[in-house]
Amino acid sequence: MTADGGAGVGGSGDIGVGAGFAACHHGEILQGVFLDENGRPCAGLVTLPMQGPGTRAEFTPPRPGASPGKLTVVPADRTKALRAAALAIEECAALRGQAPCSGGELTLSGDVPLGLGMGSSSSDVIAAIRAVADAYRLRLPPATIARLAVRAERASDPLMLGGRPLLFAQREGRVLEVLGDALPPAVVVGCTLGGGSPVDTLSLPAPRHDHEDVRAYERLRSLLRRAVADADTALLGHVSTESARRAQRVCEQREFGLLDRIAGRVGAVGVQIAHSGNVAGLLFDPAAPDLGHRLRRCVRALRTCGIPVTRTFATGNTGTISEEHLHGRAHVRRDRPARSDTSRRRAHLPALRDDEGRLGHGGGTPPARHRHRTTR
Repeated sequence: MTADGGAGVGGSGDIGVGAGFAACHHGEILQGVFLDENGRPCAGLVTLPMQGPGTRAEFTPPRPGASPGKLTVVPADRTKALRAAALAIEECAALRGQAPCSGGELTLSGDVPLGLGMGSSSSDVIAAIRAVADAYRLRLPPATIARLAVRAERASDPLMLGGRPLLFAQREGRVLEVLGDALPPAVVVGCTLGGGSPVDTLSLPAPRHDHEDVRAYERLRSLLRRAVADADTALLGHVSTESARRAQRVCEQREFGLLDRIAGRVGAVGVQIAHSGNVAGLLFDPAAPDLGHRLRRCVRALRTCGIPVTRTFATGNTGTISEEHLHGRAHVRRDRPARSDTSRRRAHLPALRDDEGRLGHGGGTPPARHRHRTTR
């Protein structure tokens, strides 16, 4: 894919090769419509941060003295990242008081699962902007990155703002509220609904919200604010579950009811989903005295019901989830025999851990990227 590199022509001057990285997330804790500071209804969301998968970007400007060329991206289908790079070139050149460089190559790599609602396009876009800024020897403020990201993809996740719990207006690129310093501590057993298949967000009906919806989401916002202030994991689970239930009106997931029932049986405090994808999770209180037993029951129940388990992780400063928590003392991974079905594992999640803790996609090839637009 190619794009015009900007209005200016000429060499890259003192611009060097730049690199950038952006993480992904694990769907949303809360998403809906909220009132902004002026009392205006505004679409907003609070994501569930996750360490690990992300997009790495490298921007290589044209060689000094080279003929004006085009801005290109590899892989060629990353059109949102390409637009973001072009916008970032214009922004950075203006800040440096020079003409935009005429072309260059943006290369993306990473391990964010595609089309599951984990912010893969936002990760691409933000990494691209950071790589261009690095090439110009600049560090753009998060608010500037957010503005460029929304211009590039029409709606952006707040991955440029770090891991604090924020109510973020994804179509406007601005923070509606800083809810606190960190989400309440929680352990998340991640899984995928719909067989782990990507969701075509363009096929989803446009969300329509009335005054009752606004009141309901404002109530959930207030409860989440209290959950963060009190580090109340149970209240976090309640908010996440209620938001997920309301989301079923737009993106119905046929296993959601089953997931909700499993959560009740195994002692989870709630469920969490991507509101425009198939990634999901069950939330647990890390202070539960029988946490390991609950996690193991959860994994077994999900597998029994045919719901793929991806990875178990913790929010905030909860700490690392040990093998013993997941498998019990007598069944830690190093003592377990190799599974005979390892080579037949599904290939939907190249970046996530399976329920045995392994990384990778079982020897399969990563799925093609199915979307570059969003209706968030």
